[in-house]
Amino acid sequence: MARATWEGAVLAESDTFKEVEGNVYFPPSALVREHFQDSATHTTCGWKGEASYYDVVVDGKVNKDAAWVYREPKDAAKQIKDHVAFWRGVKVER
Repeated sequence: MARATWEGAVLAESDTFKEVEGNVYFPPSALVREHFQDSATHTTCGWKGEASYYDVVVDGKVNKDAAWVYREPKDAAKQIKDHVAFWRGVKVER
C-alpha cells in the first residue's frame, strides 16, 4: 500500500503503483480528485517525455506544481502513463 498526504489530507492511496527513479507513481483511480487543480506548468524529461503538473489544494492552501503526470510518455516510460507522482512536501509512504 502506498499513500500520499499533505496538510493532513490523503491525496492518493493504492495497493498498485509504479516506482521510477525513487518516485512513487499512483494510478489515476487512486487520486482524491478534489485536491488537484491543473497547472500550466510543463517540463521535459529526456527519456520519459513531457510532464504536466497539478497544484495540490487542501483547505484553501495551495502547493504549486506539487504533482506531475506523463500523459503521453515516451516508450521507455509507458508503464507510468497517466500515473501521478509528488514532491514539494507531499509525504509518500509505502
